[in-house]
Amino acid sequence: MSIPVVTTIELQSLPKLTSGKVRDLYEIDDKTLLFVTTDRISAYDVIMANGVPQKGAILTQLTAHWFKVLGERIPGLKTHFISLTPPPSVSDEDKALIRGRSMQVRRLKVFPIEAIVRGYITGSAWNEYQKTGTVHGIPQPAGLQQCSPFPKPLYTPSTKAELGEHDENISPEKAAEIVGEKYAARIEELALKVYTTAAEYAREHGIIIADTKFEFGLDEETDDIVLIDEVLTPDSSRFWPASEYEVGRDQDSFDKQFLRNWLTKEGLKAKDGVEMPQEIAEATSARYKEAFKLLTGKTLEEALGEL
Repeated sequence: MSIPVVTTIELQSLPKLTSGKVRDLYEIDDKTLLFVTTDRISAYDVIMANGVPQKGAILTQLTAHWFKVLGERIPGLKTHFISLTPPPSVSDEDKALIRGRSMQVRRLKVFPIEAIVRGYITGSAWNEYQKTGTVHGIPQPAGLQQCSPFPKPLYTPSTKAELGEHDENISPEKAAEIVGEKYAARIEELALKVYTTAAEYAREHGIIIADTKFEFGLDEETDDIVLIDEVLTPDSSRFWPASEYEVGRDQDSFDKQFLRNWLTKEGLKAKDGVEMPQEIAEATSARYKEAFKLLTGKTLEEALGEL
């Protein structure tokens, strides 16, 4: 029996605030939101016409797992996560639609930057380094090879573009202009701490996190910087199998690089309205599920059975 792919969800119980590339936000009350993650997938800032089976559940359950792990390993870390259980105001019919793919979160002021951390030189960073010896405009040591680790993880922020627009790489100094010096320094510090902590955990479980991006919000009542959105999923990170890692070449991956590679090969990079062949969608889902099992120690089905 094929698994239904859910790219559109319209809840009747709650007012929808916005739809992103992957996630829909609903209002529970003035302090609480319901994040609903669909099976939509984007690559090169373009949403595919069809989705990836069970992707929304994988991202939601893996993010919840990471919030637990990071909370245990980083004293004082604040996240927006409240619960995987929908509020009582959601009808039984709507609960069935979002089973496994929703979480209640605190409603916070979102900082308009992406906090990107790179542990290894790959992708656009490698392309830039080959031409200029820099990454994100930051000079790097000579002699790095493709997929080498950086001497230390690199913080390379970007703007957070509106739907349909492209994120723009910016310097840490520009990020400070956007969010303010005080908050920029704390965001950079937290992003690097979360990355190094997560990378250590992932390596213990057979995965190298080559790079990732975080989002942060501000609790205006306490002035705390809070880790928000999804974290450390195959959508927001490059995951490599540690057992197959080898410097000097492209790596196999558990993330959407597989989809990006197919789009590039087919001449469809950044084209609108592209529909993935079923085998590409299913192979992407299989990679996401493999990463989920390695990182959590359970299958997606086992995790959903605990809800």
